[in-house]
Amino acid sequence: MTRSASLLSRLLLLLCMLASPTLFGQALDEQIQQLFPKATRIEPKQDDPPVYSVYQLDELLGYAFESTDYSNLQGFSGKPIRLLIGMDTQGVLAGVTVLEHHEPVFLHGLGEQSLFDFVEQYRLRSIGKPIVVGSGQGAGSAGDSVTRIDGVSKATVSVVILNETVLLSALGVARKLLEGFASGPLATAKPDLYEPLDWAQLLRRGYLQHWSISRDEVERALDQPLEGYQDIEPENDAQPFSELYFAYLNAPSIGRNLLGEVGFARLNEELKVNEQAVLVLSSGMYRHVPDDFVPATAPSRLVLMQNGHAIELHDMNFNNGAVMELLDAPLDGFEANVFRIKTHNAFNPSEPAGLRLNVNLRRNHLVQSNTQLTRDFQLDRELFDIEEAQAAAEPIPVWLRMWHERWWQVSLLGLSLLMLTFVFLWQHHISRHSRGFHLFRAGFLLFTLVFIGLYAQGQLSVVNIFTLLLALWKDFDIRVFLMDPVIFILWSFTFVSLFIWGRGVFCGWLCPFGALQEMLGWVAKRLRIRQWKVSDRLHLRLQWLKYVILIGLVPVAFYSLTLAERLAEVEPFKTSITLFFMRSWPFVLYAVTLLGLGLFVHKFYCRYVCPLGAGLAVLGKFQVFSWLKRIDACGQPCQHCKNHCEIGAIKRDGRIDYDECIQCLECIVILNNEDLCVATISARKKAQKAGRHIGGELIATDAMAPRPAS
Repeated sequence: MTRSASLLSRLLLLLCMLASPTLFGQALDEQIQQLFPKATRIEPKQDDPPVYSVYQLDELLGYAFESTDYSNLQGFSGKPIRLLIGMDTQGVLAGVTVLEHHEPVFLHGLGEQSLFDFVEQYRLRSIGKPIVVGSGQGAGSAGDSVTRIDGVSKATVSVVILNETVLLSALGVARKLLEGFASGPLATAKPDLYEPLDWAQLLRRGYLQHWSISRDEVERALDQPLEGYQDIEPENDAQPFSELYFAYLNAPSIGRNLLGEVGFARLNEELKVNEQAVLVLSSGMYRHVPDDFVPATAPSRLVLMQNGHAIELHDMNFNNGAVMELLDAPLDGFEANVFRIKTHNAFNPSEPAGLRLNVNLRRNHLVQSNTQLTRDFQLDRELFDIEEAQAAAEPIPVWLRMWHERWWQVSLLGLSLLMLTFVFLWQHHISRHSRGFHLFRAGFLLFTLVFIGLYAQGQLSVVNIFTLLLALWKDFDIRVFLMDPVIFILWSFTFVSLFIWGRGVFCGWLCPFGALQEMLGWVAKRLRIRQWKVSDRLHLRLQWLKYVILIGLVPVAFYSLTLAERLAEVEPFKTSITLFFMRSWPFVLYAVTLLGLGLFVHKFYCRYVCPLGAGLAVLGKFQVFSWLKRIDACGQPCQHCKNHCEIGAIKRDGRIDYDECIQCLECIVILNNEDLCVATISARKKAQKAGRHIGGELIATDAMAPRPAS
């Protein structure tokens, strides 16, 4: 029984590991610990912003955060890449860990280690400079304004999206928590605006705020009397629970009058650029800092509020804590602190704000009562120079940057597709020059293999169909498809051409693996390798195999895209074109076997196995035009084009099977060539016998009359 349970648990563990492409088996705390090896304490995830604060004893080392809390960028698979990012208090990345991803090129191609090696480059990189993937003009020079990291060959789109995810997440955290990453306040105190004012005048103008909190007010908030709480011992019944004065010190009419000339000058020396300061004084039963308050730390009892967000105050330990000595104030029994407002809080002193007092009272070590009291205030806007808030410039979308970076590839591909369109529109004129046409086709197939396939990574796949169907089913976002401009252009052109010429434009001209197979066919002819003859009956049966494979893959994609991507390895495209056979031996053996069969059976894979070709053939059934001209003699009795069609797309009666045709246009070349078309040769011979050859021109007979294309 124990052994059976053990085997069952191992099986479940294995299934979990296979089902989830994550770094399985490590708790999040352990992964954060790896990013910050010196950490002794990891705080629970806070809400705003969503980060894990990491400490070594009481020293803040930095923050860890998950990318999905800050970025919704979708990967090439259509799903976001989930990352754990560590960053210290200076904006230097402690590291990046991949928690989850669905990128096919790493899961079923290059392997995940190449992805892990890529993210390792982020360690100790500062986000103070833009981080760019790949080399560029001037990269590595002393004056380079960006940090460049190496990309991953064959995975350009995935790593660019990952890099954008890292930067969006890290900058989102830095702008909220780190100094130097947030813009300064939109309102700054006018440095030359000063008027001598005494304590009473400051109070009347609202430059100095007074807040008195009675015992009744606190008891109502707590819903119970104050008697019995520790450390609450009023000197008399009239003593308030807390009495506070507070003031914004950066404005000379306030800070200079309260601190004096020397004190105000010293304050400005101690404040960093764009930092602000407030003065708080209190007396009573519950002061703004407890008796055991540690100077130069943040008070737990006091926060500043603006726009619903708490702004942490940091004690400056100004004048070594002897602030009352600087004040010309008619107050006894008060204590005072000057607090710093750091730049990243982006506090705007000209807008409404509030001072919040956190009341935490202990009855004993088990029972505590908590409440919060807030005093709203608004400073005179005449004290400040106010800048109009400017919307942050929208960053250039990732997909648009990809198009900019690959502009010459896009241009060259566009020109080639324009040329191919011209060839198809004028196929009957161009095909009359058989030698020139064959040279053009050979050159275009070489261009397809080398540039579109091996260099620009433009090999379309049945996985692209899965992604499109799933996107149309739920959460369609065209930006996902715009990430790879070459793939997007090829898909768009192929989709349109399906309704004009059928599947053959892609399968016969734009598929890199198809081009590779056809070139191997040329080699087989040169080597005089005997071709296996596939009977018409067997051919008709085998060609249904690719449709069966397609029908099996599509529903699996809706159940599990990851599983469908694995099953899509029936396509050898990734092994041969994307990775150029740099892969484990089972995948290489499979691809080489298919190519080897192509030496004996022309384009064996395309004709009988390819699910992508099957999918395109289904859509190609809606084509509007039939461009391949037939004449009465085709199939009745002439079988020359059928015998010459290596793909087997011409039926015995001369009709074209557009579901199987790859539009090589060889039949059009034969039809338009007087020395190749049997009907033309026969008609010429009959005309010669009949003496009807006039001026070297052949008069067409009924046998040459075109019939409707099929």
